[in-house]
Amino acid sequence: MTSTFRSTHTPSQLSESLLHRLNLYAVAATAAGVASLASTPSAEAKIVYTPANIPIVVNGGFVELDLNHDGINDFQFDNVYGNQNSSLNVGAAQNPNRAWAVSCTADGALYCAAALPKEIKVGPQNFQAGHTNLGMAFYHGGSVPSAAGRWLEVKQAYLGLRFVIKGKTHFGWARIRMGGHSKPGFAATITGYAYETVPNKSIVTGKTKGPDGISADQPVSTAPTRNAALGQLAMGSTGRSIVQRAESAGAMK
Repeated sequence: MTSTFRSTHTPSQLSESLLHRLNLYAVAATAAGVASLASTPSAEAKIVYTPANIPIVVNGGFVELDLNHDGINDFQFDNVYGNQNSSLNVGAAQNPNRAWAVSCTADGALYCAAALPKEIKVGPQNFQAGHTNLGMAFYHGGSVPSAAGRWLEVKQAYLGLRFVIKGKTHFGWARIRMGGHSKPGFAATITGYAYETVPNKSIVTGKTKGPDGISADQPVSTAPTRNAALGQLAMGSTGRSIVQRAESAGAMK
């Protein structure tokens, strides 16, 4: 790509060296503009994180989770105890939504919710069709006590989540602290959740902010956009100096 600086004066009015510098500046400014346009889509990506302290109370009914704060519940949790049996579960509040599912049995007959560690990429894999409700932890306290579920032995882990915003698929996570099993039921608390605003873009468990992240409990940054910064660069000291020298040279003729 080439660009030529055009002046109201004839080339003979400016030195060859000055014209060369002006042309170089114009080419650099054009290249910076192209780079800015190319980077615009990725700059729109945002991780929206919400800190939380939401107990999933035993026999307290459904605990609803609205990941993107649009007034539509995306997932629901329940913590049930009765007849010496306890179960902690996550379900899709809207049919297209899913939690990350893994097999709980060797034959794959039973699926349960995965307890993910930090820094695991969520999306698009591991969301099983048909599994709208998944157990996180189970306990049977009869004459022969038994337990199952990936959340039994963790103190804190992440749920990988897939949900829909206005017909578009998004990925997110919910962090849950576990306090073990007691009588009755499990001790479980949602301590935070996040989602990626760009459809079909994966998110990393535990990532709450960064170059493309914002927090739901903080105001969105009002920093200048890259295009605005480019405009400031174009009028910076170097640019002004070159233009002023060109105008000065023309005035002296």
